Amino acid sequence: MLRTSEKLRNLTIYQVFVRNHTSDGTFTGLRNDLDRIQSLGVDILYLLPIHPIGIKNRKGALGSPYSIRDYREINPELGTMSDFRALIHDVHSRGLRLVIDIVFNHTSRDSRLLSEHPEWFYHNALGEVTNRVGEWWDITDFDFKADRRLWVELADTLCFYAGLGVDGFRCDVASLVPIEFWRYARKQVGRINSRTLWISESVHGGFVKYIRDRGFEAWSESEIYQVFDMAYDYDVQPSMDAYLLGKRPLRDYLDALARQEEIYPGNYVKMHNLENHDFPRIAAYVNGDNDKIRNWMGLLFFLKGAAMIYAGGEYSSPVRPDLFERDLVVQKNDISGLIRMLAHLKKKPVFATGIYEINRPEIDGVAYNTFENDREQFVGIFNVGLAEGRISVKFADGKYRNLLGGKSIKVENGSILLDKDPIVLKIAK
Repeated sequence: MLRTSEKLRNLTIYQVFVRNHTSDGTFTGLRNDLDRIQSLGVDILYLLPIHPIGIKNRKGALGSPYSIRDYREINPELGTMSDFRALIHDVHSRGLRLVIDIVFNHTSRDSRLLSEHPEWFYHNALGEVTNRVGEWWDITDFDFKADRRLWVELADTLCFYAGLGVDGFRCDVASLVPIEFWRYARKQVGRINSRTLWISESVHGGFVKYIRDRGFEAWSESEIYQVFDMAYDYDVQPSMDAYLLGKRPLRDYLDALARQEEIYPGNYVKMHNLENHDFPRIAAYVNGDNDKIRNWMGLLFFLKGAAMIYAGGEYSSPVRPDLFERDLVVQKNDISGLIRMLAHLKKKPVFATGIYEINRPEIDGVAYNTFENDREQFVGIFNVGLAEGRISVKFADGKYRNLLGGKSIKVENGSILLDKDPIVLKIAK
């Protein structure tokens, strides 16, 4: 959006799957954890869907939170509407913002809207109510061309939650829902809160092509930015994944990140994340190597855009919680202190509006990024592959203090010796 503030790039977002966050899996349990979450430097608490889950064709014992029966109700396993209001109050009392997951591509196969308005849903050639993606067999898709009253119903739902005090919406598979609907919905919600944050789960490019090849509409990332303030990192995630699996060099991922500067609007905001509810934990990718985890976490905060932590990432959790079962977060090595330092640095204006540069070190497995303005420069060097040797740098020889822990870093003959620690330096100008 033209009005999107570049200051959103300074934010740290914390993603929570309420069912699996605390021993009781409720809003009350989450409320009791807010002080700790805030202490990480978090600005926004983002919740996976909080609504009742469908029973028909349910996956697993408890079902996917993305298979929703009724948007206007709260999943009783999490608490009541009063409990949710109390959570909103407690979040706001700490100066934080609350974002909830919105799933408007589809509902469960026993949803209230399907029962009341089957004509609002996609029908195949046989006239059957169904979905467009085969493995999503627990849900059925809307047909946004069927009836404009569907648009009014869904936008009214968003207005309802904005009226409760919800500060923003993370919109599931937003690329599969018409841009025109999102524009209409944003206008309606804007009448209640013009500062509402809109986050798009814009999907992988390959998935956009798959949907289009099947004869359906799907919106590219560039189109998504017409309406949304922030988009997922799925344009570059395949390159990151390929590096972690040993299939491609890190340079390909760095090139993909640099390309974001060329193809998106000048005020684009990415929601960078190492892991989320759909993809493996970074700890699982690197076999629990804490040095690699710390370097990847450093790199996450040294990318242009907001940084998102999936709950448990601060504990180097190797296990992604099951989406369909009760599955508490596993805690391993606590790196909360590192995240606090990174989130504090992230709030500096230079990380929102400064000149952003991605370098390609001569040794693969190392990221070397900079942010600078006319007053200061910050350099980040992250040895995600634990490579050995020296890399060339673009600042003067001398001794510098690593802002992540205070260790002295020596630059000699225009190069720096790699070690296992993530490095952030401030260079005087």
